[in-house]
Amino acid sequence: MFVKVIVAKNCGFCHGVKNAISAAEKILKQEDDVHCLGSIIHNKDVVEQLAKAGLKTVDDVEKIKSGTVLIRSHGAAPVQIDRLKEKGLKIIDATCVLVKKVQKIAIELESQGYKVVVIGDVNHPEVQAVVGCVSNVAVVADESDLSNLPENEKLGILCQTTKGPEYFGDMLHAIASHGFKELKVINTLCKETIRRQQSAVEICKKVDIMIVLGGLASANTRTLAKLCKKYNNQTFHLQNWKEFDTKVLFGKTNVGVTAGASTPEWVIDEFVKNLEAFDETKDSE
Repeated sequence: MFVKVIVAKNCGFCHGVKNAISAAEKILKQEDDVHCLGSIIHNKDVVEQLAKAGLKTVDDVEKIKSGTVLIRSHGAAPVQIDRLKEKGLKIIDATCVLVKKVQKIAIELESQGYKVVVIGDVNHPEVQAVVGCVSNVAVVADESDLSNLPENEKLGILCQTTKGPEYFGDMLHAIASHGFKELKVINTLCKETIRRQQSAVEICKKVDIMIVLGGLASANTRTLAKLCKKYNNQTFHLQNWKEFDTKVLFGKTNVGVTAGASTPEWVIDEFVKNLEAFDETKDSE
């Protein structure tokens, strides 16, 4: 007995990740001394693949002594960029265009007298890059963080691009309920992320099992898995086929598959191919 596999229309590499990977592959063919400031994407398979090709991942600017430095799609704080320039290093900027836009918006809000409030994960590299653009800034991940915000100050609100509309909306409702003096809200959510989530939800309501492929450290993949779990309790967040226990397929007739923005196409294709080849009568013996 074989299972029917339904793959989400919108899944896998987003535009920003494609651009960063393409930039890395191109420069690695031209130069030997290439560094990436932080993990290029949150996917160990891709990181290992690029490492074999010569890409060196470095978290500290001061540890880079020579060569070319790739700025990943998450971006980097201006102080880091300036330091790289001071050191005379060649810079390849692969920052996502949306992240660059968010950085500019943060700077504009601060210049207009707003305290910049970034809704998201304080340790996420994109958020850290945005925070590094301004001085009057706060990061809020949940309602408990709101008590640290001054009620008599104007707040300019942004959101981590990879978060979902529901989370953003819930946080805005919580902020509005606190009675702050003035709020200016800019919707900085990634449209690709929203389409990815909508596509996944549509599928996971129809299938017995939902598979979400992507790195365990990938924020957008974790958000995607959490969202799918809300509509389908049989949701599994996996990095690749090797992690999948096929026993969960026994007695099931259809499986949905989606993937985070940092999941390469070959990982998705391999998983789908193996699912389609799975025969319960044979594999249960």
